[in-house]
Amino acid sequence: MSTNQSIKPLSTHINSLGHLEIGGCDLVSLAVKYGTPLYVLDEYTIRSICKDYKKSFSAYNNTRLMFASKSLCTVATSKIISDEGFGFDVVSAGEIYTVYKSGTDMSKVIFNGNNKSREELLLAINLGVGRISVDNFYELSLLNQIAEENNVEVDILLRITPGLECHTHEYIQTGHLDSKFGFDLSQIDNAVDIVIRECKNLKLHGLHAHLGSQIFEVSVYGDAIDIIISEMVRIQKKYGIILDEINIGGGLGVRYTETDNPPSTDQIADVIISRLNAAVSEYDINPPVLFIEPGRSIVSTSGVTLYTIGSSKQVPNGTKYVAVDGGMSDNPRPSMYQALYSAVIANKPDVLDALQNVTIAGRFCESGDVLIKNIALPNPSSGDILCVFNTGAYNYSMASNYNRVQKPAMVLVNNSQSDIIVLRETLDDLISHDAVPSRLV
Repeated sequence: MSTNQSIKPLSTHINSLGHLEIGGCDLVSLAVKYGTPLYVLDEYTIRSICKDYKKSFSAYNNTRLMFASKSLCTVATSKIISDEGFGFDVVSAGEIYTVYKSGTDMSKVIFNGNNKSREELLLAINLGVGRISVDNFYELSLLNQIAEENNVEVDILLRITPGLECHTHEYIQTGHLDSKFGFDLSQIDNAVDIVIRECKNLKLHGLHAHLGSQIFEVSVYGDAIDIIISEMVRIQKKYGIILDEINIGGGLGVRYTETDNPPSTDQIADVIISRLNAAVSEYDINPPVLFIEPGRSIVSTSGVTLYTIGSSKQVPNGTKYVAVDGGMSDNPRPSMYQALYSAVIANKPDVLDALQNVTIAGRFCESGDVLIKNIALPNPSSGDILCVFNTGAYNYSMASNYNRVQKPAMVLVNNSQSDIIVLRETLDDLISHDAVPSRLV
């Protein structure tokens, strides 16, 4: 079993006080020390899944593992993942700058995105980002113009939509034909022709495809490789350009609930490597560099979110709502994607009597602010600490200040030590960018 197949962080256990513990740290004590809501990340779990990936893909010597920063981007987590030998897939100036400030070798960074600004592209060039994955014709022209103005050569990939649909939420499918991302297969020749004729400051290395996120079917990766390699070979025959890099994105799923059954890193590696080797043999080409961009599967399992239970409401002959001090601003995924989660009460995780079937409601002024529907918990009461599992990916990344509520702190735990890696926002932080016109003073 690889790390992404666990619901809980790998260091999770119940201590002598009967409290849940992660990374050697009592979660109830963390809630008291740092307040709630609180994001908690287990360093051991992050490093473990990184090692899983490295081991699984070690059979293909030309593999480049790149962390999809959009899933979680802080300076501290970037340092950890870089230390494990990963590069980074970034999608904004903010992610570029965060990874840069972590001390990462920027030549191991790929800049992706469907509407990169001039300022972002210039920042990427100035900081030495290794590859820019070009998404569309507008970007081809803009990037070449910037490269000419700065007298530099920029290494690029072309992002394509391979026309594959995977069984995941429609909002996180990215490889199907009707997608906002990338060049359609029918547009590839036009893009390559423009690069050859007009973009003298761009050097094309290969093709990039991304299928989506929270993927459970391994065969789709093999199908993507077949499409990309056949396109690369066709381009070589037609244009005489040898492309030697293939980027198939990431998307490996994780186990949010007991009903989830994501494949392991070994399973996707077996499919990807075997299909790539078969294609190399069939077309008699040199093995290309293989880029993989896991995000969710690297950090999701490592994270939990702690909440303090407050009010409750029993609807007559209906639902019992138990409210916590967070919700859709620190975890918008249930509202956006109907995402499902598992949870326990951290101060009584092994209590199995007096179970009540309840719905965990957030504190925000939306009826849709519900974190978990119909979960059995032991007599949930005001002051209890609720621990929601598998929140390391996309919760902090997508957090907001809805209802003018401060974003939570984030702590990193390891070897019985806890350290703040993101400070809790203060009320002054909330108004720090507000401005009042002089005519109103």
